[in-house]
Amino acid sequence: MEVKVFGNSHTIFDQYLAEIRDCNIQKDPMRFRENMYRIGELFAYEISKELEYETSDIKTPLGIAKVPVLKQQPVLATILRAGLAMHNGLLKILDRAENCFISAYRKYTENGGFDIEFEYMASPSLDGKVVILSDPMLASGKSMEIGYEALFSKGTPAHVHLVAIIASQQGVEYIQETIRAENVTLWLGAVDESLTAKSYIAPGLGDAGDLAYGEKVDSK
Repeated sequence: MEVKVFGNSHTIFDQYLAEIRDCNIQKDPMRFRENMYRIGELFAYEISKELEYETSDIKTPLGIAKVPVLKQQPVLATILRAGLAMHNGLLKILDRAENCFISAYRKYTENGGFDIEFEYMASPSLDGKVVILSDPMLASGKSMEIGYEALFSKGTPAHVHLVAIIASQQGVEYIQETIRAENVTLWLGAVDESLTAKSYIAPGLGDAGDLAYGEKVDSK
């Protein structure tokens, strides 16, 4: 598995990343969602460099231009609900892509731990296609693992790009250990060192879903 860390490279990406981390700017949900959206756009542009192209003859008013175009549209997959804003940013750039939605959530146990519960998946056939699976926060890595495994219920993808804005070092190592396929690329904005007792990334940014769409009744 190839791992690519996109942030801390002195680009506008770092500005957006700083803003979604900032507890004062986070008070504006619309701004938070917009920054997630823009980060999704930047990830889409970078991932597009890895996709397969073919030369097409494009008729212009003055002749024929030979232009590289995508050979096959990817499928954009995300894990509800936190991934929606970033997913829409990816879709803005890869605007002809098919879409896949995976419902998974943390179910806390009495001893303070949690399990990742998979509910449902709405998806086209993924057989032989490039899939871009996004989830803003890669904390323990379990939700990304479940999302990845769920893809195979709809076929065998040719390649899977896993995308997270912020990851924990533990989550990265977990994904590398559990997903050993060569046709997988892990794209990250930043890697933070720590996880809290409740498996939130520190310093991270908090709960991305709550910040984007409002607090859940079971979020504590």
